[in-house]
Order: sequence, then structure tokens, then C-alpha cells
Amino acid sequence: MMTTIPPVVPPLPIEQRYARDLAPGAPFAWLREGWRDLVTRPGPSLLYGIFVFLLSAGIVAGLIWLALDYALFPAIAGFLVFAPALAIGLYDKSRALELGEPVSLRHMLLPHARAGGQVLFTGALLCGVMLLWMRAAVIIYALFFGVRPFPGIDHIAPMLFTSSTGITMLVVGTLVGGLFAAFSFAISAFSIPMMLDKRVDALTAMGTSWALVWNNLPVMLIWGTLVLALFLISAATGFVGLIIVFPWLGHATWHAYRAVR
Repeated sequence: MMTTIPPVVPPLPIEQRYARDLAPGAPFAWLREGWRDLVTRPGPSLLYGIFVFLLSAGIVAGLIWLALDYALFPAIAGFLVFAPALAIGLYDKSRALELGEPVSLRHMLLPHARAGGQVLFTGALLCGVMLLWMRAAVIIYALFFGVRPFPGIDHIAPMLFTSSTGITMLVVGTLVGGLFAAFSFAISAFSIPMMLDKRVDALTAMGTSWALVWNNLPVMLIWGTLVLALFLISAATGFVGLIIVFPWLGHATWHAYRAVR
């Protein structure tokens, strides 16, 4: 009697194991679920937000004190690049609430990621992208205005908006910054929550995040717009709004990951 050995079926590529058909209203559901996590035992989340606010305010004050105000706007934009790595403790709280585990600020500040040090690699990469964008912004300024000293925050708006050179620089800077932002958003939207949740290497997680963003591009564009709008509102308050907005978006990002998992 012969025994037939079934053929070996290779596993699906990892990006095909995740959702590809998110509903257009999904980002608003993520925000609702993120808000629910924020107001459930809000103390640790708000303390986390206060820490991020103090860090942001300290960096801004340091740049001004060191007369590096020319790097202020690129640094603020670069914050969005590095923010997903900074929010890992908030993902950990949302995961704990989901599993019915205790929540504490200590666990949020020292989260246990199943991917181990791979998270640090991704964080270092995002930090490198942020620094590269800041350097690119300085180069763009020099290409349009030469070695002319930065006029200071009080005089930058007239220089940019009342001359053709300034407007052209804004257009070029926005396009270049958009490329940096799109790249960092694509590789970080799901990768860090994934590495917190699974034993997966950084390159696989970032590649999977890229594929998921591309496969759900209309929805992810809506999500990115919401994130940017809430960040701009926070910036308009002198970053005080980050105390609430940052943990809110952090918890919502975990639910975005869970929606595609």
C-alpha cells in the first residue's frame, strides 16, 4: 500500500496574512478606541504625555538657547518621524488592557517587546531619518539663500512668504520633506506595534508595514492626515496639547495595528 505524501505548501508572505481591505472609516474607529484606552486608567497615559511635552519643550528651548533656531522647524517636523518609536509604552498599555493585565507607568516606560532589541534598531533608523531630514532642510535653505544668516523666528515668515525665492524654497522643502515623511510613515505605521506583539526581525516588520500601508493606501492617507492635523493643533498650543494628543494617538496606533493583524 502506497502512502501519498501531501505537497508542502509554502507559507504566505507575511504581508498577505494581514488585512488589505480596511474600511474608509477605520481611522475614526481607531481614534475612538484609542480614546477609550486613554480614559481607562488615564494617569499613566497622561504622565507619558507630560514627559513627551517636557521633552519637546526642552528641545525647542535648547535649540533657541544654542542659537540653532534655523533647525527649529525641521526638528518639529522630524518629531513626527521619530514619534512612533517614542510611543511604544502606549502600545504596551493598550496591549495590557486588551489582555486584562495590570497597567503601570513602570511597564510603559520599560516595555517588554517580544522582538527584543529589534525595536532599538528600528528606533535608531527612525532617528537617523529624522537627523537626515534636518540636515537636508539646512542644505535646502543654503541652496536658496546662500550663506545668509538665519533671520530668526520673528523674521522668517516675511522672508519666506513675500519673495519668490522663499516661496520656491517652501515648495521644494515641502516636497523633499514629504518624501522623508512618507518613507518613515510607511515603515513605522505598523512595525513597532508588531515587534512589541511578535517575535519578528526589524526588516521584516518594516517591510510588512510598508506593504500594509501600500495595500490600504486610501485609508492610511486618511489616518496620516488625522495624525498631522492633531499634531498641528498640539503645536499651536505650544505643544501643551501633546499631553493628551500624544497618548491618544499612541493608543489609537495600537488599534490600527490590531485592525490589520
